[in-house]
Amino acid sequence: MSREILKLIAEETCGESYQAHKIELDLETDTASRIDNRESMTGNPKLGETKKIKGYLSLAELSKKISQNTAPILTYFLDGSRHVYKIDDISYQHSSSRKMVYPIVAGQVTVGCCRREQKKMFAENFLSEIVLTLPNVANFNDSKGFFPALTKKINDKLNARRFKLSVSKILEYSISQTNNKAQEFENRAIAKIQEHMYQAEQNMVADLVMHGKLNQRNYLVKDGSLEYRVSTDLMNDKRKLLSFKNNYGYVIGVSKKFNPALWTTGNGANSKPNPGFIAELPLYHRTPVICFENFDFHGDIKFAVWYLRIRERHIDSPFDGVVKIEKMLVTQEEIETEKIESDLANYLSACIINERNPVCYGVDNRWANHIYPIFLTESFIKSKCISPETFLHLF
Repeated sequence: MSREILKLIAEETCGESYQAHKIELDLETDTASRIDNRESMTGNPKLGETKKIKGYLSLAELSKKISQNTAPILTYFLDGSRHVYKIDDISYQHSSSRKMVYPIVAGQVTVGCCRREQKKMFAENFLSEIVLTLPNVANFNDSKGFFPALTKKINDKLNARRFKLSVSKILEYSISQTNNKAQEFENRAIAKIQEHMYQAEQNMVADLVMHGKLNQRNYLVKDGSLEYRVSTDLMNDKRKLLSFKNNYGYVIGVSKKFNPALWTTGNGANSKPNPGFIAELPLYHRTPVICFENFDFHGDIKFAVWYLRIRERHIDSPFDGVVKIEKMLVTQEEIETEKIESDLANYLSACIINERNPVCYGVDNRWANHIYPIFLTESFIKSKCISPETFLHLF
């Protein structure tokens, strides 16, 4: 197995490659219990809809009515995935007596969007990239052009070996203020790849908006949370932040896994987690909508959040069959009142209920929380992924 790429990286960054064993750092598809790590909402939840609802609200009749008389408004379905591997350990001399070892992490990032048209699914857009992450100390001159130049040299090596694949970018992770645990460096490297995937998802949504494809009759369903961390640059640019918000006017996030302890009862210091309220959701009922925000993480973006049971409870978990739905507050009225229209929450919920069949039982162990178009979108992405064996052979 060739180690030319790793040798090149060590030579160009003045490091020492240890030719370490290559391993996959996490198996996303096998981690059914994984909670979306973007759930960062803090503070006490507020009523997030225009009508005050006590307890649970049934949407069975509305979903039937919509399925019989109305074309579905959920048209686009988007999902992102990343697979990460530690491909080597590399060391750098920090002083005459101190040498630190850092992981080199490679990732395959895939983002796909499918479109439903006349009850058939089509591939709308797809992106696949290979990225590398190195510690920022690898750029010993702190030059802006260093990593792009190194990327080109790596791709020249890959081309010489007649691979039809290339590295799109080298990302750098910080080594400052760390307790020097190897696991922490790995987590920082993975986080950089994850952020890259999130940005690719946002770019795909922006492209749909730019081409006028999202509107009241054509919503996009994002698999997972919409709680993207807003960069400092975006927070400080009101025009760009407004554009970002407007991109999500016709987008909802539907999460199969979530932290039910975010649902609380009481106010202020008396507020206590109440996940049982979600666990006991009756079939085809939703919770009231609540409004959350986290200024440090999202800036002034606020979210309307509610939970919906689309299937009966199963033995694995009381939350099987429940999905979390998120909607950014985008319009001026929504932002000022910190509420969305209850009728809109009802309509979107009823549309999600109508997406529950057919099921992927026996094919995906998250089937109870899946809506079928998202399952198809995930399957589309997986079909385009490089196998771990082929990926690791690149390096």
